[in-house]
Amino acid sequence: MSRIFRVFVPASVLGLIFSEFLLILLCYIAGSWLVGWFINPDFDLAIFIRDDAGLAKIAVVALCLVSGIYFQDLYATFRIKSLTVLIQQLCLVAGFAFLIQALFAYARHPEWSLPRWAMIFGSFLMLLVLPAWRSFYGSVVVRALAGQRILFLGASPVIQEIASHLAAHPELGIRITGYVDSCDRKEELPGGSIVGKTEELLGVASELKPDLIVVGMTERREEMPMADMLHLRFQGVRFEEADVTFEAIFGRVLTRQMRLSQLIFSADLGPRKHSVFWHSVYSTVIAVALFIPAVPVMLILAIIVKLTSAGPILHRQVRVGLNDAPFTLYKFRSMYADAESRTGPVWAKRDDPRITKPGKWMRRLRLDELPQLLNVLRGDMLLVGPRPERPEFVAALEKEIPYYSYRHCVKPGITGWAQINYKYGDTVQDAIMKFEYDLYYIKNLAVSLDMFILFHTLKVMLFSETAQ
Repeated sequence: MSRIFRVFVPASVLGLIFSEFLLILLCYIAGSWLVGWFINPDFDLAIFIRDDAGLAKIAVVALCLVSGIYFQDLYATFRIKSLTVLIQQLCLVAGFAFLIQALFAYARHPEWSLPRWAMIFGSFLMLLVLPAWRSFYGSVVVRALAGQRILFLGASPVIQEIASHLAAHPELGIRITGYVDSCDRKEELPGGSIVGKTEELLGVASELKPDLIVVGMTERREEMPMADMLHLRFQGVRFEEADVTFEAIFGRVLTRQMRLSQLIFSADLGPRKHSVFWHSVYSTVIAVALFIPAVPVMLILAIIVKLTSAGPILHRQVRVGLNDAPFTLYKFRSMYADAESRTGPVWAKRDDPRITKPGKWMRRLRLDELPQLLNVLRGDMLLVGPRPERPEFVAALEKEIPYYSYRHCVKPGITGWAQINYKYGDTVQDAIMKFEYDLYYIKNLAVSLDMFILFHTLKVMLFSETAQ
Protein backbone atom coordinates (compact mmCIF):
# COMPACT_ATOMS: atom_id res chain seq x y z
CA MET A 1 0.00 0.00 0.00
CA SER A 2 1.18 3.50 -0.84
CA ARG A 3 0.65 6.58 1.28
CA ILE A 4 -0.73 9.63 -0.55
CA PHE A 5 -2.04 12.74 1.22
CA ARG A 6 -1.33 10.90 4.51
CA VAL A 7 -3.86 8.27 3.44
CA PHE A 8 -2.95 4.64 2.72
CA VAL A 9 -4.03 3.75 -0.82
CA PRO A 10 -3.71 0.22 -2.26
CA ALA A 11 -1.33 -0.08 -5.20
CA SER A 12 -4.13 -1.79 -7.15
CA VAL A 13 -6.30 1.34 -6.85
CA LEU A 14 -3.44 3.59 -7.96
CA GLY A 15 -2.80 1.26 -10.89
CA LEU A 16 -6.46 1.37 -11.90
CA ILE A 17 -6.62 5.18 -11.73
CA PHE A 18 -3.45 5.58 -13.81
CA SER A 19 -4.45 2.94 -16.38
CA GLU A 20 -7.96 4.34 -16.79
CA PHE A 21 -6.59 7.85 -17.26
CA LEU A 22 -4.34 6.55 -20.08
CA LEU A 23 -7.21 4.57 -21.64
CA ILE A 24 -9.46 7.63 -21.57
CA LEU A 25 -6.75 9.66 -23.31
CA LEU A 26 -6.49 6.96 -26.00
CA CYS A 27 -10.28 6.81 -26.41
CA TYR A 28 -10.56 10.53 -27.08
CA ILE A 29 -7.50 10.56 -29.33
CA ALA A 30 -9.17 7.77 -31.30
CA GLY A 31 -12.45 9.72 -31.22
CA SER A 32 -10.65 12.74 -32.69
CA TRP A 33 -9.19 10.52 -35.41
CA LEU A 34 -12.69 9.23 -36.24
CA VAL A 35 -13.83 12.82 -36.79
CA GLY A 36 -11.40 13.07 -39.69
CA TRP A 37 -12.47 9.65 -40.99
CA PHE A 38 -16.26 10.07 -40.90
CA ILE A 39 -17.22 13.74 -40.38
CA ASN A 40 -14.60 16.17 -41.64
CA PRO A 41 -11.98 14.91 -44.12
CA ASP A 42 -10.05 18.16 -43.65
CA PHE A 43 -9.50 17.41 -39.95
CA ASP A 44 -5.85 16.52 -39.35
CA LEU A 45 -5.23 14.68 -36.06
CA ALA A 46 -1.50 15.47 -36.05
CA ILE A 47 -2.14 19.21 -36.45
CA PHE A 48 -4.88 19.06 -33.80
CA ILE A 49 -2.57 17.38 -31.30
CA ARG A 50 0.54 19.39 -32.12
CA ASP A 51 -0.69 22.90 -32.96
CA ASP A 52 -4.18 23.18 -31.43
CA ALA A 53 -3.27 21.89 -27.93
CA GLY A 54 -5.45 18.86 -28.60
CA LEU A 55 -3.68 16.68 -26.06
CA ALA A 56 -4.21 19.28 -23.33
CA LYS A 57 -7.92 19.49 -24.18
CA ILE A 58 -8.22 15.71 -24.05
CA ALA A 59 -6.33 15.68 -20.71
CA VAL A 60 -8.92 18.12 -19.28
CA VAL A 61 -11.70 15.74 -20.34
CA ALA A 62 -9.81 12.78 -18.83
CA LEU A 63 -9.40 14.60 -15.51
CA CYS A 64 -13.13 15.39 -15.47
CA LEU A 65 -13.97 11.74 -16.14
CA VAL A 66 -11.58 10.35 -13.52
CA SER A 67 -12.98 12.85 -10.98
CA GLY A 68 -16.51 11.79 -11.90
CA ILE A 69 -15.59 8.12 -11.49
CA TYR A 70 -14.19 8.96 -8.05
CA PHE A 71 -17.38 10.83 -7.11
CA GLN A 72 -19.38 7.74 -8.11
CA ASP A 73 -17.32 5.68 -5.61
CA LEU A 74 -16.06 3.46 -8.42
CA TYR A 75 -12.54 3.47 -6.98
CA ALA A 76 -13.69 2.49 -3.49
CA THR A 77 -14.50 -0.93 -4.86
CA PHE A 78 -13.90 -1.79 -8.49
CA ARG A 79 -15.29 -5.30 -8.62
CA ILE A 80 -18.13 -5.35 -11.17
CA LYS A 81 -21.34 -6.54 -9.50
CA SER A 82 -23.60 -5.41 -12.33
CA LEU A 83 -22.41 -4.43 -15.80
CA THR A 84 -25.65 -2.54 -16.40
CA VAL A 85 -25.21 -0.43 -13.26
CA LEU A 86 -21.57 0.25 -14.13
CA ILE A 87 -22.49 1.50 -17.61
CA GLN A 88 -25.24 3.67 -16.11
CA GLN A 89 -22.72 5.21 -13.71
CA LEU A 90 -20.23 5.81 -16.52
CA CYS A 91 -23.01 7.50 -18.54
CA LEU A 92 -23.53 9.89 -15.61
CA VAL A 93 -19.78 10.52 -15.53
CA ALA A 94 -19.77 11.22 -19.29
CA GLY A 95 -22.68 13.62 -18.78
CA PHE A 96 -20.61 15.47 -16.18
CA ALA A 97 -17.77 15.82 -18.72
CA PHE A 98 -20.20 17.11 -21.37
CA LEU A 99 -21.50 19.66 -18.85
CA ILE A 100 -17.97 20.95 -18.21
CA GLN A 101 -17.41 21.23 -21.97
CA ALA A 102 -20.66 23.18 -22.30
CA LEU A 103 -19.55 25.53 -19.52
CA PHE A 104 -16.34 26.25 -21.44
CA ALA A 105 -18.40 27.19 -24.48
CA TYR A 106 -20.79 29.30 -22.38
CA ALA A 107 -17.82 31.12 -20.82
CA ARG A 108 -16.50 31.78 -24.34
CA HIS A 109 -13.39 29.68 -23.92
CA PRO A 110 -13.71 27.26 -26.85
CA GLU A 111 -9.94 26.86 -26.85
CA TRP A 112 -10.34 24.70 -23.72
CA SER A 113 -12.93 22.31 -25.19
CA LEU A 114 -12.83 19.40 -27.63
CA PRO A 115 -14.62 19.54 -30.98
CA ARG A 116 -18.18 18.31 -30.59
CA TRP A 117 -17.86 15.10 -32.61
CA ALA A 118 -14.50 14.23 -31.04
CA MET A 119 -16.26 14.43 -27.67
CA ILE A 120 -19.14 12.24 -28.88
CA PHE A 121 -16.96 9.56 -30.50
CA GLY A 122 -14.50 9.56 -27.60
CA SER A 123 -17.28 9.16 -25.01
CA PHE A 124 -18.80 6.28 -26.97
CA LEU A 125 -15.43 4.51 -27.07
CA MET A 126 -14.92 5.18 -23.35
CA LEU A 127 -18.26 3.52 -22.53
CA LEU A 128 -17.10 0.43 -24.43
CA VAL A 129 -13.50 0.26 -23.25
CA LEU A 130 -13.67 1.04 -19.50
CA PRO A 131 -16.16 -1.71 -18.49
CA ALA A 132 -14.11 -4.28 -20.43
CA TRP A 133 -10.87 -3.05 -18.85
CA ARG A 134 -12.35 -3.09 -15.34
CA SER A 135 -13.50 -6.65 -15.78
CA PHE A 136 -10.05 -7.70 -17.00
CA TYR A 137 -8.23 -5.68 -14.35
CA GLY A 138 -10.24 -7.06 -11.44
CA SER A 139 -10.13 -10.69 -12.55
CA VAL A 140 -6.66 -10.95 -14.10
CA VAL A 141 -4.33 -8.02 -13.37
CA VAL A 142 -4.92 -7.80 -9.60
CA ARG A 143 -4.43 -11.56 -9.19
CA ALA A 144 -1.36 -11.57 -11.42
CA LEU A 145 0.27 -8.75 -9.46
CA ALA A 146 -0.60 -10.59 -6.22
CA GLY A 147 0.55 -7.56 -4.24
CA GLN A 148 1.75 -8.05 -0.68
CA ARG A 149 1.95 -11.48 0.93
CA ILE A 150 0.99 -11.33 4.62
CA LEU A 151 1.60 -13.91 7.34
CA PHE A 152 -0.10 -13.47 10.70
CA LEU A 153 1.83 -14.29 13.88
CA GLY A 154 -0.99 -14.88 16.33
CA ALA A 155 -4.75 -14.89 15.84
CA SER A 156 -6.05 -12.18 18.16
CA PRO A 157 -9.48 -10.60 17.51
CA VAL A 158 -7.75 -7.61 15.91
CA ILE A 159 -5.79 -9.89 13.58
CA GLN A 160 -9.00 -11.67 12.61
CA GLU A 161 -10.76 -8.35 11.94
CA ILE A 162 -7.90 -7.31 9.63
CA ALA A 163 -7.98 -10.70 7.88
CA SER A 164 -11.75 -10.56 7.42
CA HIS A 165 -11.47 -7.18 5.73
CA LEU A 166 -8.66 -8.32 3.43
CA ALA A 167 -10.53 -11.50 2.51
CA ALA A 168 -13.65 -9.48 1.66
CA HIS A 169 -11.65 -7.03 -0.50
CA PRO A 170 -9.37 -9.00 -2.82
CA GLU A 171 -9.07 -5.90 -4.98
CA LEU A 172 -6.66 -4.55 -2.36
CA GLY A 173 -4.12 -6.97 -3.79
CA ILE A 174 -3.01 -8.26 -0.36
CA ARG A 175 -2.75 -12.04 -0.09
CA ILE A 176 -3.08 -13.85 3.24
CA THR A 177 -0.67 -16.78 3.39
CA GLY A 178 -1.89 -18.09 6.75
CA TYR A 179 -1.52 -17.94 10.54
CA VAL A 180 1.26 -19.02 12.87
CA ASP A 181 -0.18 -19.63 16.33
CA SER A 182 0.46 -21.91 19.30
CA CYS A 183 -3.14 -22.15 20.41
CA ASP A 184 -5.18 -25.14 19.27
CA ARG A 185 -8.07 -23.66 17.31
CA LYS A 186 -10.96 -25.60 15.89
CA GLU A 187 -12.87 -22.65 14.48
CA GLU A 188 -12.29 -21.46 10.92
CA LEU A 189 -10.06 -18.40 10.66
CA PRO A 190 -10.87 -15.66 8.12
CA GLY A 191 -8.82 -15.70 4.94
CA GLY A 192 -6.66 -18.71 5.79
CA SER A 193 -5.72 -21.39 8.27
CA ILE A 194 -3.01 -22.14 10.85
CA VAL A 195 0.08 -23.20 8.88
CA GLY A 196 2.39 -23.80 11.82
CA LYS A 197 3.10 -23.23 15.48
CA THR A 198 4.98 -20.26 16.89
CA GLU A 199 8.21 -22.21 17.34
CA GLU A 200 8.02 -23.19 13.64
CA LEU A 201 8.04 -19.58 12.40
CA LEU A 202 11.42 -19.83 10.61
CA GLY A 203 10.41 -22.88 8.60
CA VAL A 204 6.97 -21.50 7.74
CA ALA A 205 8.40 -18.15 6.62
CA SER A 206 11.06 -19.92 4.54
CA GLU A 207 8.35 -21.91 2.76
CA LEU A 208 5.70 -19.22 2.28
CA LYS A 209 8.07 -16.24 1.76
CA PRO A 210 5.83 -13.48 3.20
CA ASP A 211 6.60 -9.81 2.55
CA LEU A 212 5.12 -8.78 5.89
CA ILE A 213 4.47 -10.57 9.17
CA VAL A 214 1.75 -8.95 11.28
CA VAL A 215 2.12 -9.69 14.99
CA GLY A 216 -0.97 -10.03 17.15
CA MET A 217 -0.56 -12.68 19.84
CA THR A 218 -3.73 -13.78 21.62
CA GLU A 219 -2.19 -13.30 25.06
CA ARG A 220 0.43 -10.65 25.85
CA ARG A 221 2.16 -13.10 28.19
CA GLU A 222 2.58 -15.49 25.26
CA GLU A 223 6.28 -15.54 24.44
CA MET A 224 7.20 -14.31 21.00
CA PRO A 225 10.04 -16.00 19.09
CA MET A 226 12.26 -12.92 19.21
CA ALA A 227 15.41 -14.66 17.96
CA ASP A 228 13.58 -16.09 14.93
CA MET A 229 11.93 -12.73 14.26
CA LEU A 230 15.31 -10.95 14.33
CA HIS A 231 16.76 -13.55 11.94
CA LEU A 232 13.89 -12.99 9.49
CA ARG A 233 14.23 -9.22 9.86
CA PHE A 234 17.83 -9.41 8.67
CA GLN A 235 16.62 -11.48 5.72
CA GLY A 236 14.39 -8.61 4.59
CA VAL A 237 11.05 -9.66 6.07
CA ARG A 238 9.18 -6.74 7.63
CA PHE A 239 7.26 -6.99 10.91
CA GLU A 240 4.33 -4.84 12.04
CA GLU A 241 2.24 -4.80 15.18
CA ALA A 242 -1.41 -5.51 14.52
CA ASP A 243 -2.52 -2.02 15.54
CA VAL A 244 -0.20 -0.44 12.92
CA THR A 245 -1.65 -2.66 10.18
CA PHE A 246 -5.16 -1.94 11.48
CA GLU A 247 -4.53 1.78 11.12
CA ALA A 248 -3.30 1.41 7.53
CA ILE A 249 -6.21 -0.84 6.51
CA PHE A 250 -9.08 0.98 8.24
CA GLY A 251 -7.81 4.57 8.43
CA ARG A 252 -8.41 4.86 12.18
CA VAL A 253 -6.44 4.31 15.38
CA LEU A 254 -7.36 1.19 17.33
CA THR A 255 -8.44 2.14 20.86
CA ARG A 256 -9.57 -1.24 22.22
CA GLN A 257 -6.03 -2.25 23.16
CA MET A 258 -4.50 1.20 23.42
CA ARG A 259 -1.88 1.55 26.14
CA LEU A 260 -0.77 4.79 27.74
CA SER A 261 2.87 4.07 26.82
CA GLN A 262 1.80 3.60 23.21
CA LEU A 263 0.56 7.19 23.17
CA ILE A 264 3.50 8.67 25.06
CA PHE A 265 6.23 7.07 22.94
CA SER A 266 4.49 7.41 19.58
CA ALA A 267 6.64 9.42 17.16
CA ASP A 268 3.60 10.64 15.24
CA LEU A 269 0.82 11.26 17.73
CA GLY A 270 0.12 14.84 18.65
CA PRO A 271 -0.24 17.96 16.49
CA ARG A 272 3.02 19.45 15.21
CA LYS A 273 3.36 23.22 15.68
CA HIS A 274 4.17 24.00 12.05
CA SER A 275 1.21 21.89 10.84
CA VAL A 276 -1.14 23.68 13.25
CA PHE A 277 0.15 27.07 12.04
CA TRP A 278 -0.41 26.39 8.33
CA HIS A 279 -3.68 24.71 9.20
CA SER A 280 -4.94 27.98 10.69
CA VAL A 281 -3.55 30.17 7.89
CA TYR A 282 -5.12 28.35 4.96
CA SER A 283 -8.44 27.84 6.83
CA THR A 284 -8.80 31.58 7.35
CA VAL A 285 -7.89 32.40 3.75
CA ILE A 286 -10.32 29.85 2.30
CA ALA A 287 -13.07 30.88 4.74
CA VAL A 288 -12.78 34.51 3.56
CA ALA A 289 -12.83 33.38 -0.08
CA LEU A 290 -15.92 31.21 0.53
CA PHE A 291 -17.81 33.65 2.74
CA ILE A 292 -18.13 36.41 0.11
CA PRO A 293 -19.89 34.31 -2.59
CA ALA A 294 -21.83 32.46 0.13
CA VAL A 295 -23.55 35.64 1.38
CA PRO A 296 -26.33 35.63 -1.29
CA VAL A 297 -26.96 31.91 -0.66
CA MET A 298 -27.14 32.50 3.10
CA LEU A 299 -29.62 35.37 2.57
CA ILE A 300 -31.90 33.07 0.55
CA LEU A 301 -31.63 30.33 3.18
CA ALA A 302 -32.38 32.82 5.94
CA ILE A 303 -35.58 33.88 4.16
CA ILE A 304 -36.62 30.23 3.66
CA VAL A 305 -36.04 29.40 7.34
CA LYS A 306 -37.99 32.46 8.47
CA LEU A 307 -40.96 31.82 6.19
CA THR A 308 -41.33 28.08 6.80
CA SER A 309 -41.30 27.84 10.61
CA ALA A 310 -41.51 30.02 13.69
CA GLY A 311 -38.35 30.78 15.59
CA PRO A 312 -34.92 32.36 15.10
CA ILE A 313 -33.07 32.03 11.78
CA LEU A 314 -29.79 30.98 13.36
CA HIS A 315 -29.44 28.15 15.83
CA ARG A 316 -26.85 28.96 18.49
CA GLN A 317 -25.41 26.08 20.46
CA VAL A 318 -22.54 25.78 22.94
CA ARG A 319 -19.85 23.36 21.79
CA VAL A 320 -16.47 22.27 23.20
CA GLY A 321 -13.45 23.61 21.31
CA LEU A 322 -9.68 23.76 21.62
CA ASN A 323 -8.40 22.77 25.08
CA ASP A 324 -11.99 22.13 26.28
CA ALA A 325 -12.91 25.82 25.91
CA PRO A 326 -16.63 26.35 25.18
CA PHE A 327 -17.76 28.48 22.24
CA THR A 328 -21.00 29.31 20.46
CA LEU A 329 -21.51 27.45 17.19
CA TYR A 330 -23.79 28.95 14.51
CA LYS A 331 -26.03 27.01 12.16
CA PHE A 332 -29.16 27.74 10.19
CA ARG A 333 -32.04 26.42 12.25
CA SER A 334 -33.16 23.13 10.69
CA MET A 335 -35.40 21.98 13.57
CA TYR A 336 -38.60 23.35 14.96
CA ALA A 337 -38.14 25.94 17.68
CA ASP A 338 -37.70 24.54 21.21
CA ALA A 339 -37.20 21.04 19.77
CA GLU A 340 -35.42 19.86 22.92
CA SER A 341 -37.76 21.46 25.45
CA ARG A 342 -39.22 18.04 26.31
CA THR A 343 -36.39 15.65 25.54
CA GLY A 344 -33.36 17.64 26.68
CA PRO A 345 -30.03 17.35 24.81
CA VAL A 346 -30.16 14.29 22.54
CA TRP A 347 -28.37 13.25 19.36
CA ALA A 348 -30.19 13.77 16.10
CA LYS A 349 -31.47 10.59 14.46
CA ARG A 350 -32.35 9.48 10.93
CA ASP A 351 -35.81 10.77 9.97
CA ASP A 352 -35.83 12.89 13.13
CA PRO A 353 -39.39 14.32 13.50
CA ARG A 354 -37.94 17.52 14.98
CA ILE A 355 -36.40 18.51 11.61
CA THR A 356 -38.38 20.85 9.36
CA LYS A 357 -38.95 20.06 5.67
CA PRO A 358 -36.48 22.71 4.44
CA GLY A 359 -34.13 21.55 7.19
CA LYS A 360 -33.95 18.06 5.67
CA TRP A 361 -32.53 19.21 2.35
CA MET A 362 -30.34 21.85 4.03
CA ARG A 363 -28.78 19.08 6.14
CA ARG A 364 -28.60 16.81 3.10
CA LEU A 365 -26.43 19.41 1.28
CA ARG A 366 -24.72 20.65 4.48
CA LEU A 367 -26.05 24.16 3.74
CA ASP A 368 -27.17 24.57 7.34
CA GLU A 369 -23.48 24.71 8.29
CA LEU A 370 -22.61 27.74 6.14
CA PRO A 371 -22.79 30.14 9.13
CA GLN A 372 -19.91 28.18 10.66
CA LEU A 373 -17.66 30.14 8.31
CA LEU A 374 -18.20 32.89 10.89
CA ASN A 375 -16.84 30.54 13.56
CA VAL A 376 -13.75 30.00 11.40
CA LEU A 377 -13.26 33.74 10.91
CA ARG A 378 -13.65 34.26 14.68
CA GLY A 379 -10.99 31.63 15.37
CA ASP A 380 -13.29 29.17 17.17
CA MET A 381 -13.04 26.55 14.43
CA LEU A 382 -11.14 25.56 11.30
CA LEU A 383 -12.39 24.17 8.02
CA VAL A 384 -11.12 20.67 8.86
CA GLY A 385 -10.90 19.04 12.27
CA PRO A 386 -12.84 16.86 14.71
CA ARG A 387 -16.49 17.90 14.87
CA PRO A 388 -17.21 19.84 18.09
CA GLU A 389 -19.56 18.12 20.53
CA ARG A 390 -21.89 19.62 23.10
CA PRO A 391 -20.61 19.84 26.70
CA GLU A 392 -23.33 17.45 27.92
CA PHE A 393 -22.21 14.75 25.47
CA VAL A 394 -18.51 15.36 26.10
CA ALA A 395 -18.96 14.86 29.85
CA ALA A 396 -20.75 11.57 29.26
CA LEU A 397 -18.34 10.31 26.58
CA GLU A 398 -15.26 11.07 28.67
CA LYS A 399 -16.60 8.59 31.25
CA GLU A 400 -17.13 5.90 28.61
CA ILE A 401 -14.12 6.41 26.29
CA PRO A 402 -10.53 6.57 27.61
CA TYR A 403 -8.48 9.57 26.41
CA TYR A 404 -11.56 11.10 24.74
CA SER A 405 -10.66 14.62 25.90
CA TYR A 406 -7.48 14.54 23.81
CA ARG A 407 -9.50 15.09 20.65
CA HIS A 408 -9.69 18.69 21.86
CA CYS A 409 -5.93 19.22 21.42
CA VAL A 410 -6.71 20.76 18.01
CA LYS A 411 -9.43 23.17 16.94
CA PRO A 412 -12.67 21.56 15.77
CA GLY A 413 -13.68 21.72 12.11
CA ILE A 414 -16.69 22.14 9.87
CA THR A 415 -15.80 18.83 8.23
CA GLY A 416 -13.37 16.12 9.26
CA TRP A 417 -11.86 12.69 8.69
CA ALA A 418 -14.56 11.00 10.76
CA GLN A 419 -17.35 12.78 8.85
CA ILE A 420 -16.24 11.51 5.44
CA ASN A 421 -15.53 7.97 6.64
CA TYR A 422 -18.35 7.20 9.05
CA LYS A 423 -22.09 7.62 9.16
CA TYR A 424 -23.81 10.03 11.49
CA GLY A 425 -23.86 8.29 14.88
CA ASP A 426 -26.21 8.46 17.85
CA THR A 427 -24.71 5.82 20.15
CA VAL A 428 -21.63 5.48 22.32
CA GLN A 429 -20.26 2.84 19.93
CA ASP A 430 -20.61 5.33 17.07
CA ALA A 431 -18.77 7.92 19.18
CA ILE A 432 -15.93 5.43 19.77
CA MET A 433 -15.60 4.80 16.03
CA LYS A 434 -15.55 8.52 15.25
CA PHE A 435 -13.00 9.08 18.03
CA GLU A 436 -10.72 6.50 16.39
CA TYR A 437 -10.97 8.41 13.11
CA ASP A 438 -10.29 11.68 14.95
CA LEU A 439 -7.14 10.20 16.50
CA TYR A 440 -5.95 9.16 13.04
CA TYR A 441 -6.51 12.71 11.83
CA ILE A 442 -4.66 14.28 14.78
CA LYS A 443 -1.81 11.83 14.34
CA ASN A 444 -1.50 12.61 10.61
CA LEU A 445 -2.37 16.32 10.70
CA ALA A 446 -1.15 17.90 7.45
CA VAL A 447 -2.38 20.33 4.79
CA SER A 448 -2.32 17.51 2.22
CA LEU A 449 -4.71 15.43 4.34
CA ASP A 450 -6.97 18.46 4.76
CA MET A 451 -7.10 18.95 0.98
CA PHE A 452 -8.08 15.30 0.57
CA ILE A 453 -10.84 15.70 3.19
CA LEU A 454 -12.19 18.88 1.57
CA PHE A 455 -12.27 17.22 -1.85
CA HIS A 456 -13.99 14.16 -0.41
CA THR A 457 -16.46 16.36 1.48
CA LEU A 458 -17.64 17.73 -1.85
CA LYS A 459 -18.45 14.17 -2.92
CA VAL A 460 -20.30 13.53 0.34
CA MET A 461 -22.34 16.72 -0.13
CA LEU A 462 -23.32 15.82 -3.67
CA PHE A 463 -23.96 12.09 -3.34
CA SER A 464 -24.34 11.11 0.34
CA GLU A 465 -27.72 9.98 1.64
CA THR A 466 -26.67 9.96 5.30
CA ALA A 467 -26.72 13.59 6.39
CA GLN A 468 -28.62 14.29 9.56
